[in-house]
Amino acid sequence: MSTPVPVLTIDGPSGAGKGTVSRFVASRLGWHYLDSGALYRAVGVAASWADLDLSDPAALVRCTFDTEVRFEEDGGSLRVFVNGTDATEELRLETTGTLASAIAAIPEVRAALKERQRAYRLPPGLVADGRDMGTVIFPDAPTKVFLTASAEERARRRHNQLKEKGVSVTFDGLLREILSRDARDAQRTVAPLKPADDAVLLDTTGLSIDEVVDRVLALVPARAD
Repeated sequence: MSTPVPVLTIDGPSGAGKGTVSRFVASRLGWHYLDSGALYRAVGVAASWADLDLSDPAALVRCTFDTEVRFEEDGGSLRVFVNGTDATEELRLETTGTLASAIAAIPEVRAALKERQRAYRLPPGLVADGRDMGTVIFPDAPTKVFLTASAEERARRRHNQLKEKGVSVTFDGLLREILSRDARDAQRTVAPLKPADDAVLLDTTGLSIDEVVDRVLALVPARAD
């Protein structure tokens, strides 16, 4: 019987740093990387482009199967192509995040995306970043991490990121959106945001990216740099 491909799941709320940390960890390990949030955002963008009714689960499920998503490394950053169009910047918008959160609450859409996400489990290993990677998508993953940080810290990080890109936003507005999204993600009936029972909780408040990456890597058994 073959040994399952190892998976490291990194879950957590928006702004905890899981995307950046996951990419760096995957690079250090030489493993594949899955940004599950980008898949939901991609479906949201595709649905928006097609002007679909977000209250129509059947239309959104069709959109889920019809949407082609491609990830490409670009000088250390990740670019995401939706149906052949570079949608990286649109996927990062706060409005897209809100749209993805709403779509993610629809059971039929989550079911449609489940197997697509599991297909990323390829040798030599996978680092999967999201909100239900350890609880729903890869419950058998040998190593699970749940990253968190205070809402204020997460809002501050996002505020700094957007300011660097020349986007005008207010800290208070971002904080309200983060708190609102936390509540939606935690209270949804399907795959609510919560740590897996066997996940290691890691609070990233006040830690640098390098410090968090090193702490996560230390949890992966028998790894080789």
